Amino acid sequence: MSELSDHLLDREIRERPPEYYGPNLSPVGLELRAQELGQGVHALMANVPPKDNNGVVSGTKASLIIDSGVTPAVGAQVQRVAGEVTSRPLRYLANTTYHGDHTFGNIAFPDDVTVITSRENRDNMNDLAYEKEMRAGNMYGAEAEFDAFTTWRLPDVVFDTRAEIDLGGTTVELHRFGPGNGPGDTIVYVPSARTAWTGNFLCPAGSAHMMLQGGPVPYLHGLRAMKAGLPELETIVPGHGPMGDGPQAIDALIAYLERLQEEVSTAYRAGVPIDEVYDRCTDPWAGGLDPEFAARLDVYTSPSAPTKADYLGLCRQLHRICVLTTYRICEKVS
Repeated sequence: MSELSDHLLDREIRERPPEYYGPNLSPVGLELRAQELGQGVHALMANVPPKDNNGVVSGTKASLIIDSGVTPAVGAQVQRVAGEVTSRPLRYLANTTYHGDHTFGNIAFPDDVTVITSRENRDNMNDLAYEKEMRAGNMYGAEAEFDAFTTWRLPDVVFDTRAEIDLGGTTVELHRFGPGNGPGDTIVYVPSARTAWTGNFLCPAGSAHMMLQGGPVPYLHGLRAMKAGLPELETIVPGHGPMGDGPQAIDALIAYLERLQEEVSTAYRAGVPIDEVYDRCTDPWAGGLDPEFAARLDVYTSPSAPTKADYLGLCRQLHRICVLTTYRICEKVS
């Protein structure tokens, strides 16, 4: 369709739908809990979704951490919890995206830890003030936490489409299959565990996603490339929320984006204003949470964990921002 393309916005869209509210990513109350997924492979799961998840992978020689958290204090917690499950020296930190809730904690890591991500992620780590502004809306009263640092530690090493790290008997693959939530989404895949940390690129089927810099077309390209490139993938550890079945998640998001692309572009061609497009597009969460995804939320027992009704409301909000971003992309390229 002529009004949709591989076009990406220069930075995250500032605009939000009317009465929009985003996920609570505040570090207040965050506790990371290690879950073993294979030999030397652990997910570090937030006790309260959708706060950020992390991970640690270790071999006989070294260990690697996935994402560093929304503040330096969270970055320190990630290292402490990782140290409880492995004694291997920490040598690498992989960032799945440039967003501050995944990278502001970089500064808490020792200088001898190599930070690695995609070239596009590093290129977008160029305006700390703007990134703080964008993430402040997710801090829910803890915005002052950002005052503690004025430096954004950038990656030391970047890759274009693929990189591989040998930790000593355990290999970690880093892939950029294409833009999704942002331009440089990085997938951290551990073949021995058939598990991928997917950051903001992919969540379990039934969960909502966010498009903040590009439309459905490049996202679909990336998902199809991931499906072809990781044929043995079984489990995903998303940046936020519960783990899930990888192939099922890819197929579900492809179906969602194909429908979103068709419905928004059709409305745009017909001259429908954005305020009316929200109601014209199919809302997969209009009737409630997907039962299988709702069951995944049952593992969270923290008193501060959101209810299923809370999570349903969040999914509906994230769907609306996907509609908005797709519409603005139509405007940009028409």
